Amino acid sequence: MLKAVYFDIDDTLYDTSSFAKLARKAALSVMIEAGLPLTQEEAYPLLREIIDEKGSNYGKHFNVLTERVFGEEKPLLIALGVITYHNVKFALLRPFPETIPTLIHLKGKGYHLGVISNGLTIKQWEKLIRLGIHHFFDEVITSEEVGVEKPDPRIFKEALNRMGCKPEDSVMVGDKFKEDIIGAVNAGMSAILVNSKLKDDEKDYIKREKLDIEIISNIGELKNIL
Repeated sequence: MLKAVYFDIDDTLYDTSSFAKLARKAALSVMIEAGLPLTQEEAYPLLREIIDEKGSNYGKHFNVLTERVFGEEKPLLIALGVITYHNVKFALLRPFPETIPTLIHLKGKGYHLGVISNGLTIKQWEKLIRLGIHHFFDEVITSEEVGVEKPDPRIFKEALNRMGCKPEDSVMVGDKFKEDIIGAVNAGMSAILVNSKLKDDEKDYIKREKLDIEIISNIGELKNIL
């Protein structure tokens, strides 16, 4: 019997990709106006390259950007970029339209709700608080706390232990096939893929391993299947 539902945060509970791109481009525009000698068309791919290299949770992307352009860090430009990025990000930060109604529905049915997220603990809590949904969750488990990232089964097992749930009584909801879905399945849990389209190799993997995975187009569909 299903007792616990765990969620990823980014692109599962809210639209990370769209707002992050807008916030980064706004930050670069301000930096360019203040003296960064690049066009937006040059600056954004360079910033994306740095983010891919360092990871999205790295806190000094703009430091690295100015160092690569000037050969040294430029504190004024960095500060302008950081402040603009956060101002725009927080102004745009909203849950998906169906997120809150779905969480209310699940709570009303008596499910324990949790979050399993790769990233810094304070940063993940900040997202949930700013989204206005932190109070729905019984536990928030992060890779920083556990010391391993999804899809490592250990982070899922720690989440299960914290809520006193068995794998067979729990389901993971996320948008990343490898990190969220395969990680949860390898920990003995059920899994639901949301806001994501399967690639051909992922479809082949599901058939080959005979995995029983639900696929939904938006989080609101959980109300019909849980």
